[in-house]
Amino acid sequence: MIIIMEPKASKENIDRVVQVLTEHEFRVIVNQGEIHTVIDAFGDKTSITPGRISALEGVKEVKIIREPFRLASRDRKSEDTVIEFANGVKIGGANKPVMIVGPCSVESEYEGLRQVAIAAKEMGCEFLRGGAFKPRTSPYDFQGYEEKALKYLKRASEETGLLTVTEVMDSADLELICSYVDVIQIGARNMQNFKLLRDVGKSKKPVILKRGLSSTIREFLLAAEHIMYNGNENVILCERGIRSFDSTFTRNVMDIASIPVIKKYSHLPIIADPSHGTGQRYLIEPMAKASLIVGADGVMAEVHHDPENALSDGKQSLSIPMFKDMMTRVNAMKEHLHYEKNCLSANVD
Repeated sequence: MIIIMEPKASKENIDRVVQVLTEHEFRVIVNQGEIHTVIDAFGDKTSITPGRISALEGVKEVKIIREPFRLASRDRKSEDTVIEFANGVKIGGANKPVMIVGPCSVESEYEGLRQVAIAAKEMGCEFLRGGAFKPRTSPYDFQGYEEKALKYLKRASEETGLLTVTEVMDSADLELICSYVDVIQIGARNMQNFKLLRDVGKSKKPVILKRGLSSTIREFLLAAEHIMYNGNENVILCERGIRSFDSTFTRNVMDIASIPVIKKYSHLPIIADPSHGTGQRYLIEPMAKASLIVGADGVMAEVHHDPENALSDGKQSLSIPMFKDMMTRVNAMKEHLHYEKNCLSANVD
């Protein structure tokens, strides 16, 4: 619920409201405005009625938030969340869309990853991604090189200045992964692994949360809510396709509409992953462009130095020449969209 205090409410009035809410095990955030103090309260609404809060001295109004994803909702925060990194890269808001590229898995020889990283830097990308711990459908498939892969990502980052992204599968690996990379990723299969979401929430490390294979948009945003409720608001959502009855031509259905829907209801940045969303390399460019047109804050794409011999997801990976060719067109499109967004923002202001 949201409690709006009277303009002349005293500190004692505010502290009393916070005390009552805390006694009923609500998580409380106090926002001091120029005119009103607004208190966000998150907890079990059945434990205390809005009327009980309204009766407290200094309370002007109590609003019940309808959507269950409260921290991620625009009802709580109307402006876009922007996540900024130490090197100045920003994701979200009116900033230029970012590119997150790299192989599905970091493989045994560093040179292949290095080639991809150099190409990514050359084409203006901001992030290098690669799997160290790989969640695979079959136990017989390649599972990742773990810390060796993390060291390769770190080395590539030091050589190129790119920020790094890798997936975490287990809370036990979280501390190790956070010590190597700039952004952690929660994959589709772990979107509702609530213990992992809670632990990632406590880590404060920026996180890319991928949409589950069969999850609704509401379930997707509630997964983000778990991370935010535990203290980490640096959440980047990622649309990566959902399961369908037709898997003949594409691996998943790329739900482009989810991007503007989420932009309407949530302040969190959202990126798109057309590699997993389609499972076909020829669809990466058109779906990346479509995602950017409808408002995505970035694109994640799989790029491999030798896709035909990749240990995982070679079919949906771009070769380096294909990647460079695509980026020439995507970069031109990004510049145009960024210009339009800034013009629109200026007109609104």
